[in-house]
Amino acid sequence: MPLTLAELESQEASRLARYAQLSRDSAGRTRPQAAHAYRLCYQRDRDRVLRSRAFRRLEYKTQVFLNGTGDHLRTRLTHTIEVAAISRTIARALALNEDLVEVIALAHDLGHPPFGHPGEGTLDRLMTGHGGFDHNEQSQRIVEHIESPYPDFVGLNLSFEVIEGLQKHRAFYDPPVGSDAGGYPCPSLEAQIANLADEITYYSHDLEDGLDARLITAAQLEAIPLWADEAAKVRRAHPALEGREQLSAVVRAIIDREVEDVVRTSAELIADSGVRSAEDVRRQPENLIRYSASLLERNQELRKFLYQNLYFHPEVSGMNQRACRLLEEVFGAYLAKPELLGRATAERVGNDGLHRTVCDYLSGMTDRYLIEEHRRLFPLPASLGR
Repeated sequence: MPLTLAELESQEASRLARYAQLSRDSAGRTRPQAAHAYRLCYQRDRDRVLRSRAFRRLEYKTQVFLNGTGDHLRTRLTHTIEVAAISRTIARALALNEDLVEVIALAHDLGHPPFGHPGEGTLDRLMTGHGGFDHNEQSQRIVEHIESPYPDFVGLNLSFEVIEGLQKHRAFYDPPVGSDAGGYPCPSLEAQIANLADEITYYSHDLEDGLDARLITAAQLEAIPLWADEAAKVRRAHPALEGREQLSAVVRAIIDREVEDVVRTSAELIADSGVRSAEDVRRQPENLIRYSASLLERNQELRKFLYQNLYFHPEVSGMNQRACRLLEEVFGAYLAKPELLGRATAERVGNDGLHRTVCDYLSGMTDRYLIEEHRRLFPLPASLGR
């Protein structure tokens, strides 16, 4: 006989820590729905995200390098999948809810526009005086308003805890819908994990992509203690390893070290805090999922190196600047002629305003589609070749 929903919820509760966010304790959805017979609420949320158009478009959105510039370079989709994998590893080690961290991780970058962070900066500048643009807020906007595949409600109608996990970089979290409680300092431990796993993923994997593209070198990285420590360990363990295989081994070692450090440090902080429930976690003065002080310092050194030597490398920034000029020109064309947006999108202008509607439409585009749209609107000269 198949397990009932009550039995599935009981199994989940029996294997998770008392301070984990349990499915049966969810604050619910904006639009109440009957529970699914065989899927816990966060499994259902995960499936809604996976089926969304916004998720599928991540395959053709930039991580660091413009999409299509290299077959093995990461896209926003592969980055997202890797964040989900690291999130689940940390959650399992701490006896937290893997389903919840997974769906937060899978949804966290849905709001990224074409051309990565440079594209985000361009849209934010273009939206000055009209609410600005932030990809985290846009991820939430997508799942709550823009993606609407279901006949009974607007958005994906995800659980409160998933929406909470998308509210990154906020110092004060909104209470559940319908609650008269005030805000609180911290999100769930699961949301904290997805946030930190994102950082672990993009620094280490951007590092590997930069090495593959030969924009940075192992010799440069020897001045960075985190790299130097793990490279020395790899050389001792595998003296015959060299070239790309050795570099990839060092990146994996860095990821392992960071995950192990987060698990160990966070377990100690959780124990010392005395939290006994998910609500206790939310009332903590600061996050409990953290690096140790020593690893945090080393990560900051790596972050500084990547900004100086990769993210602003002329070959990366030059291409991104040209791409963002296309984004700006298409934005202006839509403002001048809203009929270019198409009927379904143009219908939102009355509620959302012209600038926000154009921003929503552009931010949802893939790199490839934006370039093709620019060619359609501005046939000459050629797009990125100017």
